[in-house]
Amino acid sequence: MTEHRLTPAPPEGDLTDSPRFPAAAKAEIGNVQQRKNLYHATHTIRAKRANAVAEVPNWQELRAAGEAIKNRVLRNLDTYLMQLEESLTRNGATVHWARDAAEANAIVTDLVKAAQAQEVVKVKSMATQEIELNEALEEADIAAWETDLAELIVQLGHDRPSHILVPAIHRNRSEVREIFLEEMGQYGTPAPPDLSDDPADLAGAARTHLRDKFMRASVGISGANFAIAETGSLVVVESEGNGRMCLTLPETLISVVGIEKVLPTFDDVEVFMQLLPRSSTAERMNPYTSVWSGVSEGDGPTNVHVVLLDNGRTNALADPAGREALRCIRCSACLNICPVFEKVGGHAYGSVYPGPIGAILNPQLRGTESAVDKSLPFASSLCGACNDVCPVKIPIADLLVHLRGKVVDSKRGTPSAEAAMMKAGSWVMADHARLEAAQRASGLSSKALGRFTDHIGALPWPISKWTNARDVPLPPEQSFRQWWQEEEDK
Repeated sequence: MTEHRLTPAPPEGDLTDSPRFPAAAKAEIGNVQQRKNLYHATHTIRAKRANAVAEVPNWQELRAAGEAIKNRVLRNLDTYLMQLEESLTRNGATVHWARDAAEANAIVTDLVKAAQAQEVVKVKSMATQEIELNEALEEADIAAWETDLAELIVQLGHDRPSHILVPAIHRNRSEVREIFLEEMGQYGTPAPPDLSDDPADLAGAARTHLRDKFMRASVGISGANFAIAETGSLVVVESEGNGRMCLTLPETLISVVGIEKVLPTFDDVEVFMQLLPRSSTAERMNPYTSVWSGVSEGDGPTNVHVVLLDNGRTNALADPAGREALRCIRCSACLNICPVFEKVGGHAYGSVYPGPIGAILNPQLRGTESAVDKSLPFASSLCGACNDVCPVKIPIADLLVHLRGKVVDSKRGTPSAEAAMMKAGSWVMADHARLEAAQRASGLSSKALGRFTDHIGALPWPISKWTNARDVPLPPEQSFRQWWQEEEDK
């Protein structure tokens, strides 16, 4: 690593080293400005989405079609991936396979070096964020410039994304203005000194800052929303036009694509072109849809590379229940409807995939070795709103329960206060005499405490984890058994 970074540094530390969700959420809730930003943004997006979806009379049929197509892909993923490789190669693209983040980063770094480039321009890509490609390129003295407006805000703010679709959702326009004024000049064309916080002015400053980077970059890096096995085509949908610049101007184009992004035929794209824009940006259609099929002489990049990324996806595929998470098309509808995400934001999840989908996707892609991944399946109220809005009908709440079971199973046999309490409870309930004695003791305690309070306050550890956050009512003074006996004796 060079002493002076080529690009703005994100916060230090590996995401898997993040604190457990409850601790991280508690800290994020304390950010009042962020809570206001999140409330405004998520409620605005969800209302617009509801209106856009209501326009489509066969919306549920489209959801079912998207689910069916994705399920067919997952059942036959090996076949479609081989077909995709053959189609891409026939079109003049070079296909690379990456088992994990380290392999993918090494492949991309070597390709950029082979192109004799010292910088790259990037289309917004969750896959490259997942493998921390920017940091890997920085290690090799290669500057990676984010060109999506929200990603640019995050990068210049030495920050991490907090939303799949709107990475800077936790920032308001006044904060963005300060970031542009302080940071742009250090990494290229500075922002005008009289820059206002008007969205049009902020977008204009970003456009001017990025123009030189677009014009001089010889390598572009992208992800893909879809990869079509039949034709060997990749599809990127976006709203700003920066993606089109990255995909067409550079001589070399490198696309990092998760293996679950494959679709069987070009006709299948029609379904997702209706589901994705309405679910994500609440638009009838996205402003820019770029489709490229390898190399086209005289049009676009002359060197096209596709890196097909596993990085834990086959682990998820091996779980008959968990694999349903791989249907995700990264629309972020579940984030915008989630009452938990609305309060804490994306940073509490310790991953580039936050919200309900992140709570089921991260533990499957990364495993549950880290404290944050063990806690994520519990980062939900299980209200089920995410199930209702998912355009490909992922049963997110059911998968959260499924993964909670896996986390609990992994800890069986490990001594803990919870296990001791459950064992004690089992002993009491195994004999009616012990249960009746416990109920009598509970009733006597309630009578005594009832003179001073109507609820149970903070109790010592480990029960404090429950009582510190809840007003627990006093147990009834009379048990059902006692009431029943009295009725029988009458």
